[in-house]
Amino acid sequence: MILGEAGAMQKRFLALIWVAMAGLMAVACSPDLPRAVVEARYTSPTSQFINISDGVRLHVRDEGKRDAPVLILAHGSNASLHTWEPWVSQLKDNWRVISFDFPAHGLTGPSKSGVYSGTTYVQVVDDLAQHFKVDRFVLGGNSMGGGVAWRYALVHPEKVAGLILVDAAGYPRDTGKPPLIFRLARAPIVGDVFSRVTTKGMIEANLKQVMVDDTLVTPEMVQRYHDLLMREGNRQATLTRMRAGPDAPTAYQQIPTITAPTLVIWGEADPWIPFADAKRFTQEIKGSKLVSYPNIGHLPQEEVALATAKEVEAFLQQVYPKPAP
Repeated sequence: MILGEAGAMQKRFLALIWVAMAGLMAVACSPDLPRAVVEARYTSPTSQFINISDGVRLHVRDEGKRDAPVLILAHGSNASLHTWEPWVSQLKDNWRVISFDFPAHGLTGPSKSGVYSGTTYVQVVDDLAQHFKVDRFVLGGNSMGGGVAWRYALVHPEKVAGLILVDAAGYPRDTGKPPLIFRLARAPIVGDVFSRVTTKGMIEANLKQVMVDDTLVTPEMVQRYHDLLMREGNRQATLTRMRAGPDAPTAYQQIPTITAPTLVIWGEADPWIPFADAKRFTQEIKGSKLVSYPNIGHLPQEEVALATAKEVEAFLQQVYPKPAP
């Protein structure tokens, strides 16, 4: 009898939890932001939208000297082309810099197929290059974008004049857990709640985890990340992408075959991708150079923007030396 009562109490307790969660969702759940609203807030005078494969309307900024060598920059997971603004401001006087929002991110939004794999993103980069008729360029990427960059170098080595890997994804994790945001998204039921309940507090906490200097996480930055995630279709696309996992889990084994000149930039205090991966990239890519920063996290292009931009400037000058007079 006692066991029966305990079981009934447990069921009532679980029911109360579900009621509480439903109430929380009713309060915290907010609708997507219409595309037009988000575009009005975050397009710039250099923004343009190009149509590429899979029905994607790609948000792009093409800045700098039109006749200069090209640098294409690929952002990380749940970020946008805005992460490269500090570099663009430093590099555009001498170089042509093209940044963009991947599908399921920023102002680009979801694709027609709903497939957001590494292979798909490699194709996005190639579509972008073909659209602008750029046959050869330096390709840089941070985090997820870094993983796309080195995979692109494997598939299209003839097009990659140089490679810049900034706290790049790529190697499998032998120990440790994925970041909390990925664990939440992949969890049954919780992931669905996560895709509907999106608070600025969650985003702020996530940014403060990846950036050592909390003062860099401004209200404006949190608002932008929040708004771009809330752009209609992006939250569900993010959930789909995170749950899919890697589509080529053994691709990293080909990294030693990369021949492009490579600059590896890393924050030694990165809580998401360990500094050991930076050393491994440098060991496996012949002739590559490693530049690292103590007490810097996952986004050195923002945390130490001037210092990293100077390294990129020097690297570009090596890749594209000026002809002798």
